[in-house]
Amino acid sequence: MPGQGLQALQRKKRHQRVRVKLKGSAQRPRLAVYRSHKNIYAQLVDDTSRKTLFSFSTQSKEVKEKTPRAGNIKAAQLLGELFAEKAKAKGILKVAFDKGAYYYHGRIKAFAESARKGGLEF
Repeated sequence: MPGQGLQALQRKKRHQRVRVKLKGSAQRPRLAVYRSHKNIYAQLVDDTSRKTLFSFSTQSKEVKEKTPRAGNIKAAQLLGELFAEKAKAKGILKVAFDKGAYYYHGRIKAFAESARKGGLEF
């Protein structure tokens, strides 16, 4: 694709491979994670009805109050714990984890492990 580097193309291919295998439903929604340089975003998606059930990010007030920087591992851990609490409050315990095109390390791994610790199953 013109205008995109090799890394961008590789990331796009990885994302397509992951998305072919994952489908979210009402009983087991897809937990999609997006990571930018400064923030982390997570949302629960029901792919059968094509609706976002719930979303949360490091830009929310609860996370900003507890951590000054939102783009580090500590913020990812906090986001995972708070995300699990809010999902459990909505009655969602089992999810399909969609890490997107990101490798399972660093902030993605910290978010996933703290969400598991908070009570989500995936």
